[in-house]
Amino acid sequence: MFEARGYMLDVSRDKVPTMSTLRQIVDLLKVCNYNQLQLYMEHSFRYSGHEAVWRDASPLTPAEVRELDCYCRMNDIELVPNQNSFGHLERWLRLPEYNHLAAMPKGGAITPWGTVKKDPTTLNPALPESLEFLSGLYDELLPCFGSKLFNVGCDETFEIGDPEAYLGFLLKVFDLARARGHRPMFWGDIVLKHPEFVGRLPKDVIALDWGYEGNHPFADEAARFRQAGLDFYVCPGTSSWNSLAGRVENMRENMAAAEAAGRMNGAKGFLVTDWGDGGHWQPLAASLPGIVLGGWFAEYGAKANKMDLEEALDTVMGVPLGGTLLRLGTLYLRGGALRANASELYRILAGDRGYSRHPNLTDPVLAEISAVAEGCRHAAAAFASPTIYGTGAMWAEEIVYMANLIDAACHRRDSRRLGAIREEHRRIWLLRNRPGGLEDSLAKMPRF
Repeated sequence: MFEARGYMLDVSRDKVPTMSTLRQIVDLLKVCNYNQLQLYMEHSFRYSGHEAVWRDASPLTPAEVRELDCYCRMNDIELVPNQNSFGHLERWLRLPEYNHLAAMPKGGAITPWGTVKKDPTTLNPALPESLEFLSGLYDELLPCFGSKLFNVGCDETFEIGDPEAYLGFLLKVFDLARARGHRPMFWGDIVLKHPEFVGRLPKDVIALDWGYEGNHPFADEAARFRQAGLDFYVCPGTSSWNSLAGRVENMRENMAAAEAAGRMNGAKGFLVTDWGDGGHWQPLAASLPGIVLGGWFAEYGAKANKMDLEEALDTVMGVPLGGTLLRLGTLYLRGGALRANASELYRILAGDRGYSRHPNLTDPVLAEISAVAEGCRHAAAAFASPTIYGTGAMWAEEIVYMANLIDAACHRRDSRRLGAIREEHRRIWLLRNRPGGLEDSLAKMPRF
């Protein structure tokens, strides 16, 4: 068993859950043996004086965070503050009020995957104003939490070419957190690219070792943190984002690798991450297998692989749709090449620039996938009546939507299907989430 068993939900890629949904997630986490929750934030907290960045985002208010913190404590779950503090700040830095704080004010950073960031994303570490900006945010955010941990983020700082500049700023961010009585946590991807930095990190921080593919080298990375005498968490993912309906087998392999490496190297925690890349198209149901299985891996270790996930999903949802949900979550395997951090079907529907369909995804194969999705849709639709199946009906509706997403991908040129999926996306979104961010998410969906 890991000392810390956490779940992190992205609430900054357009989708911010309602308070009712957040309480339901806490209830689910308790059932699944978690004891920590993080809400990944970039701009989705109602910071005073910063209305321009959160105006259309339906952000969490200080009162709501305090209420959620209280509800978590009542359920023996620690709500850990999470505010990215270096990179991933494009929602701030693209605005005139904050652009002067950017390392590259005009944007144009090239990512490790060869894509170009149109907007600036990363604070300029050489500016004292960058630290002043963060100080103001921390002074508002941190008093809303009872936890003395604080995830400062600091991952994927694409605009920073000088590693020493990165490390110097990171250490100053740690100081800001400590000055407010919090123990810093941070994403470990940048320091792992510079092994000499690992030994220079202060021993009171917690490194978060993340990776989301089944073959991610958790064993090597965890060993580096152990050898440096640092506390660390292993951080796999639900594999739900950029997928339409999940990547269940990748998720299982990813979690198994993280658990084994964490156990062998004395990791303090197991943090299941749940991201919303690409407009957060996937509903909560797509993440549910990862949430349930992640709780098992954190609590029971390798024994999790032998447990009946379908039966557990039936119990959690209150409707017998666990097998249907898992069937949808394995359809990505029929798509030819296995994409990192995404499924081929998602790429087809998203219509990514420069993307060409894998040759194995022939029209007959797409027709077969569509037929399976249709069968899943019919199975879930039978339980979509709230008057009969109560809260289980919402899970059923989300599963119907996931099947329709896959069908739309298989018929990408069908304007009728694309129009229908956009309207369904809006309706399903509002079942559990606030309206802010919905239009941004819709803007990323294909038009007809």
